[in-house]
Amino acid sequence: MNVRIESSWKNALSEEFEAEYFHELTEFVRSKYAVGQVFPPASKIFAAFDACPLPRVKAVILGQDPYHGPGQANGMCFSVSPGIPFPPSLQNIFKEVCSDTGAAMPQDGDLSRWAEQGVFLLNATLTVDAHRAGSHQGRGWERFTDAVIRRISDSCDHVVFMLWGSYAIKKAGMIDRDKHLVLTSPHPSPLSAYRGFFGNHHFSICNSWLSKYGKEPVVW
Repeated sequence: MNVRIESSWKNALSEEFEAEYFHELTEFVRSKYAVGQVFPPASKIFAAFDACPLPRVKAVILGQDPYHGPGQANGMCFSVSPGIPFPPSLQNIFKEVCSDTGAAMPQDGDLSRWAEQGVFLLNATLTVDAHRAGSHQGRGWERFTDAVIRRISDSCDHVVFMLWGSYAIKKAGMIDRDKHLVLTSPHPSPLSAYRGFFGNHHFSICNSWLSKYGKEPVVW
């Protein structure tokens, strides 16, 4: 199947694109875009991959599924485009960045600036119906993104995986901890951030790990 995605990812995931489940997933997603409002825009489904080629991945942040409100999802987990108000979880992420690193609160929620530095911003499910959280779960996206996590674990060295919340933490078993650093904490959602997301220091720990292995720290 000819999937429009950055070339290093296209090569690494070629077996997935030819698998029967992915063909079925593609038909499902196309049918959803044809009859209703689906996020992110179709051209941005693989935006996280296009923004951060596989050889450049040095950190991974894993979300669950895209924002389901109009204008929010832009293909990278937790990210919103300039001019869009910060969703609550993103607001809490920035609060922890500021507390942990001393950085100023950013002017916008566009995390492509992180992706360009090697932070891969992956949602486990890459599409969602408007106003229906989780509506495209169980259709094949999870199998695909599990394969993505395994490819990163197998082909990259000394990557920092930030897994926030029980859903993301379940993915830890696919990561080779002999090579990579796995950081876990509660989710940044307002429902759970005060149970341990705030004060987890993941952003400074990540940069210390990257520096240890001769990689450029992330400007969060």
